[in-house]
Amino acid sequence: MTKKDSSLTDTAGHRKRLRQRFLHNCGENMQDYELLELLLTFAVPRQDLKPLAKRMITRFGSFADVVCAEQQELKDVEGIAESSLALIKLTAAAAERMLIEEVQTDVISSWQQIINLCRARSARVQVEQFRVLFLDKKSRIIKDEIIQQGTIDTTAVYPREIIKRALNYGASGMVLAHNHPSGDITPSLDDIELTRTLKRIAEELGMTLHDHIIVSREGHTSFKSRGLL
Repeated sequence: MTKKDSSLTDTAGHRKRLRQRFLHNCGENMQDYELLELLLTFAVPRQDLKPLAKRMITRFGSFADVVCAEQQELKDVEGIAESSLALIKLTAAAAERMLIEEVQTDVISSWQQIINLCRARSARVQVEQFRVLFLDKKSRIIKDEIIQQGTIDTTAVYPREIIKRALNYGASGMVLAHNHPSGDITPSLDDIELTRTLKRIAEELGMTLHDHIIVSREGHTSFKSRGLL
């Protein structure tokens, strides 16, 4: 057996052991880099992927951070081809799809799932995103839309644009959500003023503003629970 053949055999054996460990308890005791390494094996054949996986965890922070990273950021990583990129983002899409299905019936009775969905979609984004969940009369999501995307610390949001979209969708209610890339989930004065303005206009048009949620990697805050709505 040549040195190359021996290396391929060792790699195949390592991959098999990774799969077996994962299947034993669904990866409960595996490190983030090991989960990422296992994921990448389905896109990259016959290669030791541990160094790449460790490098990505060091760069982005965690398995979840890698999966939620922007496509361009992932493309910039040496060793990440289109097949690996597609598989990583497929993982993120699958997680989001599961969360969406959990809240398809009644948003108001699935509040923790709504928070989970907002965090999954925005908590790790490096620029501020302001999104609105437009709801029908049965509190089901009609549309989850990013209204504005700004710089690292500010987003220009115009109430008239939100109300216009709500009327176009025939929405009966709304949930506002945005992220704070800084990690601080304290509402700003601008956040509070915007929320109160939207609540007043919505009520005049027969719509309900159910909440405004701020998310970050560290957690979330709810305007309603803090008495700001």
